[in-house]
Amino acid sequence: MTPVKSLVRNPVTQRHHTFTVIVRIPHGIGRRHRLLICIAPHPDGQLSKFTERLMMRALRFSRFGGPDVLHVTDLPDPVARHHCEAVIAVKSASVNPSDLKNVAGRMEGTSLPRTPGRDFSGVVVDGPPDWVNAEVWGTGGDVGFSRDGSHAEFLAIPATALARKPERLSFEEASVVGVNFVVGWLGTVEAARLTAWESLAVFGVSGGVGGAVAQIGRALGARVIGVDRVRPADDTPAASAIDAFVPLGGDPPDVGAQIKRLTTGKGADVVYDAVGGVTTPAALASLAHRGRLVVISSVGTRTAEIDLIDFYHNETQILGCDSRRLDVTQSGARLNLLRPFFDQGRFRPLPITGRYGLENGRDAYAALANGTRGRVVMCP
Repeated sequence: MTPVKSLVRNPVTQRHHTFTVIVRIPHGIGRRHRLLICIAPHPDGQLSKFTERLMMRALRFSRFGGPDVLHVTDLPDPVARHHCEAVIAVKSASVNPSDLKNVAGRMEGTSLPRTPGRDFSGVVVDGPPDWVNAEVWGTGGDVGFSRDGSHAEFLAIPATALARKPERLSFEEASVVGVNFVVGWLGTVEAARLTAWESLAVFGVSGGVGGAVAQIGRALGARVIGVDRVRPADDTPAASAIDAFVPLGGDPPDVGAQIKRLTTGKGADVVYDAVGGVTTPAALASLAHRGRLVVISSVGTRTAEIDLIDFYHNETQILGCDSRRLDVTQSGARLNLLRPFFDQGRFRPLPITGRYGLENGRDAYAALANGTRGRVVMCP
């Protein structure tokens, strides 16, 4: 905490002295901490100056690097302006791979210093009167990048971005939905326009996005084929959403041949490649005639070689989807579409395997960097 100092005149010596006293007092459960600053008492015991300021704790980074560049600091509480903004007391926030990349300087558009964190859930404490005390969830391609993120006690977002949390989900469960399901919905529903009775192959099905895509595909009535190095664990949502599994690791034609055998020789109508790069050749080999390939990332290599004659003969479509293009308001609109599926129990949040306090934020990021399977959350 940075002390606040002030010059005051000593009534006896007529000289200026600097005094600073800082006391932090809890200001109600789920509310802000009140920072009391009492400066320079008179000889008669009366305070010569009294100020107060609301402060919060936030995870912060001012340079790019590994988890060690993160530190907890005190920042002024955000304030909602003219009911066009809302302030949320963050109850839980997940740590995503994109958050780790952001801190490392591997994401575009991040200005420093910055509070990271894209996904969150919490309670509205300031803003439009009809939203105060509402339980909400959210995510956004701007949150944690061009505007301060969710790895803090409080978060300010536009009031238009507010989205009510599914009642069926806890705060922790709601906080791990955002990025994975929003980009899953963006690619499967909006870009590829998957329909009932079509086949969907999900590369990276055991990961966060892949597990979300598998559930979305099942809800739409598609036949879902999971593809990954490791089969989803039996108790995971992805395991219950897939109809078949193909191990990833052989030659691309072999993976494609297995998927075609599972689709009566046709191939997958939609391939959602949540890995990209090293998996692109296998993903292309798995497509049906006029199949749609959804690409959201690239691992291992930024380039892929395509046989253009095979490409146009197959009338293949390649669809790039970037959730970073969706700000917190646009993402909130997608979460409103997703909420009924969670309330009905048709979608389930991905398993949480790590829980950390804000003061252990570095450890949360380090756990993700070290390959922790499952979701990692911070509860300020």
